[in-house]
Amino acid sequence: MRATCAACGCIGDHGVRVQTCGRSNCCCTNAPDDAPNPAEAEPAAAPGGRAEPSAAAPPALSAGLDRTFKIGLLLKAADGVLEIIGGIVLLFVSPAQIDHIVRTLTAHELAQDPHDLIARHLLHTTSHLTTATTLFGAIYLLSHGISKLVLVVLVLRNHLWAYPWLMVLLLAFIGYQLYRITVQISFGLIALTIFDALLVWLTWREYRAKRATQREHTEARRGMPQPHAT
Repeated sequence: MRATCAACGCIGDHGVRVQTCGRSNCCCTNAPDDAPNPAEAEPAAAPGGRAEPSAAAPPALSAGLDRTFKIGLLLKAADGVLEIIGGIVLLFVSPAQIDHIVRTLTAHELAQDPHDLIARHLLHTTSHLTTATTLFGAIYLLSHGISKLVLVVLVLRNHLWAYPWLMVLLLAFIGYQLYRITVQISFGLIALTIFDALLVWLTWREYRAKRATQREHTEARRGMPQPHAT
């Protein structure tokens, strides 16, 4: 049964104070206090009066994973530079010149081992090159190299919107590489696919961590009092 103290206005229930009066000279100071702590009883209210559920922040990258992520990005950037160089070479070098260069480079190896698989494969490939195939190869290498290099640079410069685009590009590479693996098993291509998959995972973790940090900073700025114009 609840009762109100006539002297100060506190509300008690069976000798326990359930609502204080807020007076410094309260006569019920020694009574047991069962008033709920608003900070503990209610979650923090979002703007608009609605309580906002607490969401677990994504785990931040460890120093080792962060270093691995940056090294992987640098390797991808180097790969993009090599693709750009290869595309430029294909634009300005004719198929006959490419065939001549490959024959010169593989002549010594074939003299020692006429059945060398790599050298014979290179000769077979370059002997069937045409202007159309070299042009297609140049466009393919240039588009891949430029897009890869630009996205890696933007991610390294902490442009948050570039992270999803980099993941989409890497997933496209993974899909194409998996198709190539089903056609012909290549251990080098398998290793490259595993590396790309690891880089996608690291990019996703880094993106979540940075997005959560950016959201916290935005909410903190919104909660700060704005200066009034004089």
